[in-house]
Parts: sequence; C-alpha cells; structure tokens
Amino acid sequence: MQEYIKEIYSNVKIEEGEIAVENALVQVYFNEGISTKELARKLLLPVPLVVAIKKEFIKSGIFVQDRGIRLSNQGRKYVKECLGFDGLNIDLYRNLLDLDYDWETEFSKERELIERIFNDRPDVDVTIDQSKCTPETSLKRAILCARNNSLIGKKILCVGDDDLVSISTGLLLKKLFSKGRKGINTEIHVLDLDSRFLNYIKNVAGEEGLPIHCHHVDLRKPLDTNLLNQFDCFFTDPPYTLTGMGLFISRGVSALKKKKGLPIFFSFAHKSPDFTIKIMEEFLKMYLAVTEVIPRFNQYEGAQIIGNTSQMIILKTTAKSHGIIDDAYEKPIYTGEVVRTMRKYKCKQCGKNYMIGINGVYSTIEDLKKTQCSECRGDIFELIERVKVSHKSKKE
Repeated sequence: MQEYIKEIYSNVKIEEGEIAVENALVQVYFNEGISTKELARKLLLPVPLVVAIKKEFIKSGIFVQDRGIRLSNQGRKYVKECLGFDGLNIDLYRNLLDLDYDWETEFSKERELIERIFNDRPDVDVTIDQSKCTPETSLKRAILCARNNSLIGKKILCVGDDDLVSISTGLLLKKLFSKGRKGINTEIHVLDLDSRFLNYIKNVAGEEGLPIHCHHVDLRKPLDTNLLNQFDCFFTDPPYTLTGMGLFISRGVSALKKKKGLPIFFSFAHKSPDFTIKIMEEFLKMYLAVTEVIPRFNQYEGAQIIGNTSQMIILKTTAKSHGIIDDAYEKPIYTGEVVRTMRKYKCKQCGKNYMIGINGVYSTIEDLKKTQCSECRGDIFELIERVKVSHKSKKE
C-alpha cells in the first residue's frame, strides 16, 4: 500500500519530523470530526502547519472535511492495515490516552497476573545495579508508551529489562487486541547481559503468547549490525552513574531509526541540581531533547538508597541525534565500580560486625543475608557506616 505518511512529510517538510504527520493521522482516527484547532492543540503544532498537513491528507484521499476532519474509507483501511490498528479495542485505547482514566481498575486481572509473574522473577544482582520496580510501575511504563503513540505497530526496545517492561507491554497489547487479536504487528526486543532474566522473559512470553524477542548483549560492546537503526522507541533504567547512563542511552540511540521525534523513556534517580546539570550536558552531547520530566514516576521494592522512587524523563530524537559511545567501552559504569565503598553491617540479633563491598568476604548485603550470620544464623543486619575505598586497593 502507498506510503502516505512519507509522501506527505516530504511535501510539508515540517521540523517536527515524519512522526508528527503520523500522529495527526492517528489523532483523527481516534477523534473523528475533530476541528483543525483542536487537532493543532493535541499535536502541539501551529494551526497553519496543521492546515498544511490536513490539505495534503485530503489530496491523498485519506482525510475528508465533513463536520470536522474525518477519515475516508481508504484512510481507515490504511490505519488498520499499515499502522497495525486492525482488531484494536478502540474504546479501551482511547480511555488509556486520557490522563484521568482509572486504568488500575480496568486492568485488575492483568495486574494480578503481572504480580504473580513479578513474584517469580529472578533475584536482582545489585553489583550490576539491578533493582525491582513494582508491577504497577512496569505497567505504567507500557501505558506511557501507548500515550506517546509508540506502541501499536512499532518496534520497541528495552535496553536492559530486569523491570520486565517487555512483559507488561506485551500483556497490554494482549488486552488491547483481545477481540480476535488480528492486526498485532508490534515487536518487543530485549537487550540484557543477565541470562537469568532473558530466559525468564522468554518463558513467560512463550506461555502468554507475547511478541518478545530476547538478545544476550554486553552493552560494553557495540551492538550487532542487525540491531542498528531498527526501532521506534526504547526504554532504559540504567546504572545511576553518568558513565552508565551515557553507555545505555548511546547503545539505545544507535538502535533507533534515523528519524526525528522518536521517544526514549529514561528512568533515573532524582539527583541534586549540580548532578542534574551533568545529566543534561550528556543529553546535549547526544542532541536529545527533553520533552517531559515526571518526578516519582517509578516505584521500587527495597531500594532505600534512592528512596524507593525515581523519575521518568522522556527524550525525543532530533536530526543530529547520535550516541557518544560507538566503540567498545572499558570504563566503570556500575555504582559499585564508580563509587567504591566498604559498608559495615551489624547483626541485629548477636551484634557481630561484617564488612561488605569490593574488598569484603561478601560483595553485597544480599549475599550476607542468604548465608546468614556465622554466629547466630540471623539474617537481619543494620548498616553502621560507609567507607570510600581507593580504586588502587581493589584486589585482583
């Protein structure tokens, strides 16, 4: 079928990119009879620009001007077959786009399933900065993807996925296409170093019939060529260090299609103003635009060091977007590598002290809890103090 979006973008040539033309088409699909002014408001575009896009769609036979802007039969066929909306529960999807919609009640059964899946996921490896986000957070991220028109018919990437966003996104798709499920052409891909999570995601995807593809990837190495320039958006919740953030986003950007306006859903700890400036400087180096910051969006289980919460930052690509790390990367990226510490813990039952960290018998408190106190077999420990360790003192 004819590629109307590319053709109209070529004729109008708007700075917002091809994605803005597609968004106009999708908005009309869900809001038949919408006025030009209301469409401009939804798209955050000037009215004259929306008029130009509308005229091109009318010339192509996709729009008709009839008590507002509507789709022709040809237009509806194009949206369903080419954009992947065939079989979609339109009312439910439209509800999800409403920020005031009570999605938690609607998705009560899915939440129960997700909670069971999350309860059985592998234990986190804190040495590579893994943490467990809540099931609600994972599903919220998937819904955020839909609200940014990056779900239906798209290739979605998870750069690291100990939060199981791939599964939540797959289950959201399953819910949206429950009536016949004819028309799902969305793909979800996961890049991760941890084979435990990849195998778990594969197993769940197989049991639930989710369109998830897993790739065992060490992000310190460049991505394989078959993963470059393929995706419409990506999620990442990287190590909370500048080097880790830069590496994960760079690899994600290299995997995105070469288009303007593609979203990056970036979760990161709330930081001081000085550290935040450094984060913004990294975005500028990659020519990424910050379009939205949502404080306290993410909730985590047992992540006291970041207050159990982190922010969601939505970035958009520009004409000059590029990663800042192209080759193999050898610098420290994880918190324990960048900020080396020894932590003294005391057994709350008998008072025995343990040193945990880079030079300790136990590298993490989780390891100590599993082994238990050697004196009393207790498994509850209290943090007494932290001591920074010189990089030179690392035992090889």
